[in-house]
Amino acid sequence: MFGNLETLPADPILGVTAAFRRDTATDKVDLGVGVYRDDLGNTPVPSAIREAERELLAAQTSKTYVGPAGNVEFNERIVALALGPLAESLKERTATIQTVGGCGALRIGAELIRASNPRAVVHVSDPTWANHEPLVGSSGLTLQRYPYYDPATRQVAFEPMMEQLERLPAEAVVLLHGCCHNPTGVDLSPTQWVIVAETLARRGLVPFVDLAYQGFGDDLEADVAGLRIVAERVPQFLLAVSCSKNFGVYRERTGVLAIVAESPAVATAIATHQARTARRMYSMPPDHGAAVVARLLADERLRALWESELRDMVARMKSLRALLAERLEARRPDHDFSWLTRQRGMFSLLGIDPAAIAELRDRHHVYVPPDGRINIAGVSEVNVDRVADSIVGVMGS
Repeated sequence: MFGNLETLPADPILGVTAAFRRDTATDKVDLGVGVYRDDLGNTPVPSAIREAERELLAAQTSKTYVGPAGNVEFNERIVALALGPLAESLKERTATIQTVGGCGALRIGAELIRASNPRAVVHVSDPTWANHEPLVGSSGLTLQRYPYYDPATRQVAFEPMMEQLERLPAEAVVLLHGCCHNPTGVDLSPTQWVIVAETLARRGLVPFVDLAYQGFGDDLEADVAGLRIVAERVPQFLLAVSCSKNFGVYRERTGVLAIVAESPAVATAIATHQARTARRMYSMPPDHGAAVVARLLADERLRALWESELRDMVARMKSLRALLAERLEARRPDHDFSWLTRQRGMFSLLGIDPAAIAELRDRHHVYVPPDGRINIAGVSEVNVDRVADSIVGVMGS
């Protein structure tokens, strides 16, 4: 049956993690996989999540199925967290389904786009998260790239991006990172978001916003300012939300797909297709993570504790950016590393070639994905000098 299958190459990110684990060096550093880490290198469970879990388990009387749409309270609270006051005004036009993480939201969204228009083209940023194209493209949709990042300036290549968007036909889908762009850490400014949103609306383009890091850039409100600018201006959009990073529930695979339609009737139809698509892919979503997050968001004390913990994580990542930039500049004063402090979230691109990436791994035991993306949260006060020495050691003149 399976004798004709060939061994596939490792996933570009997960393969880095596997190689790191095989390395026996005691001073190895993993800057690859996109998870938050504390000063000890652990990915902690937030205290607010632990408390919500204890309360949930104490009150739980059944583990029966929740249905294809998932936890309705969770769905509503997550959409409200993302859209704020707009959630209520858009409620009648919104179809929401709990998904298997943000990845599940992206894939179900792609499946629904294909069911509605098999010839639709999804345009993703260049560069984008390594799993965007496999997740969305495996649905059968055609994917193309639009300019986004200028490696020379380490800023958004805004003019080329807008020139490309202006050429797209009506109903083309544009995949946008809501905040903390992965892998660059470079986000659109509020002014740029307005221009993008007005262009999407004027040209009849359909935004598909991937919101995986709300609260990981600056704060819960600032990080969704761009999303809300889009939501105010376009008649329809898709929103994929992941709870992995900001709630720390990575392995619970907790996410949401919300689709705002042009009318309540269309939203009702979309909801039936969401449920059928989920039923045919995995039947029912896992409940635990969604139930815990819903309980946390419903409790003022737990929510305040979670927001405090989230602020601490953001402050730590910003301090690590400043620390790494300082140590790099001390070693290479002829280079400007201030871009590290201007970028947001966990990721930045080193801008080094494949040979240098291999040298980082083989000679210095510092692991990064093939695109040179580094996870800032993998840096610590303990390893920052080693990381800086290693990066400088593989840099060209």
